[in-house]
Formats: sequence, C-alpha cells, structure tokens
Amino acid sequence: MPVMPDHWIRENALSRAMIDPFVETQKRDGVISYGLSSYGYDARCAEKFKIFTNVDSAIVDPKAFSPASFVDRTGPVCIIPPNSFALTHTVEYFRIPRDILVICLGKSTYARCGIIVNVTPLEPEWEGQVTIEISNTTPLPAKIYAGEGICQFLFLKGDTPCEISYLDKAGKYQGQRGVSLPRM
Repeated sequence: MPVMPDHWIRENALSRAMIDPFVETQKRDGVISYGLSSYGYDARCAEKFKIFTNVDSAIVDPKAFSPASFVDRTGPVCIIPPNSFALTHTVEYFRIPRDILVICLGKSTYARCGIIVNVTPLEPEWEGQVTIEISNTTPLPAKIYAGEGICQFLFLKGDTPCEISYLDKAGKYQGQRGVSLPRM
C-alpha cells in the first residue's frame, strides 16, 4: 500500500475535486502550515468548535450522546480548557477515491504543546468535511487557531479497489458538513 506523492494528490484534488478548496503549496508565513506537502495534505480547522463541558453533569455515552455535553464557540481561536477536549471540522471537503484509504496525523507544532489530534481513517468513497477531535492533555488552557493547519492526511493506495466502499455501505457519516456528533 504505497503512500501517494504530492503530484498524485494535486492531480486528484484538481481533476476529481478530491480536496475542495485545495491549496497547491504549503502556506506557513506566520501560521501553522497547511496545504499540499511532499506526501500528504495539511488541512485547516474551521472557526466552529464544540468544547466539552460538565456544566449539566452529562454522561458521555456513544450510544446515546447528548449535545448538552458541549458548549459551542465560533471565532478565529478556540481555548480548550486543561485536560479537556473539543471538536471542530476541516475547512476542506474531501472525496476519497474507491482505491484509497486516508489516515490522519496531528501537526507536530500542536503535538509538542501536548495537544493531540485524532481523526478516524477516511474510508474508500467517503466524502465530507472531516470532524476533528482535539485533546488538550496539559494542565493549562490551550489555544487552537482556526484557518490554520491542524492535521496531515496521508493517502494510501490499495493494490486493487475494495469490494465494498463506505458509499456502498451507506455509511452514517457520508456527506457530513460541519461537526458531526456520534450517531448510532
């Protein structure tokens, strides 16, 4: 399963609208970098955040998730409380080809500050804005910058297309826009 290079990502982003909007070169002047890199694509986080709160003493249950577990914030920065968690989504909309699996890793700039980014794999023929989970593992408040790089996506090409794609399964997160909370 080879990782796909910049020219393959560029070609598919432009010809198949695999990444929209697509930034063809890595931007880094005064911002946490985003855009096309050698073997990946650094995505940006949007200005909408959902921050975990315990105001209503809610219980986190993935089978019966309560939106009361969050407070919503919109703006150019998000402050995540110590030892807490927030959700956001990518600015970019992704359309994954049938023979590609995408994995995501957090940006080193954030990781070196104790901020961990998690995204589950983007399956073949999944499409949408990616919901991003951000954990502040530190005992201090952490600042996240909207419109700047938050994570890097790596595109892995299968030897052959899969038999059943995410689209074929009618996956519950297909076509999502904005932050998608857990669904059953």
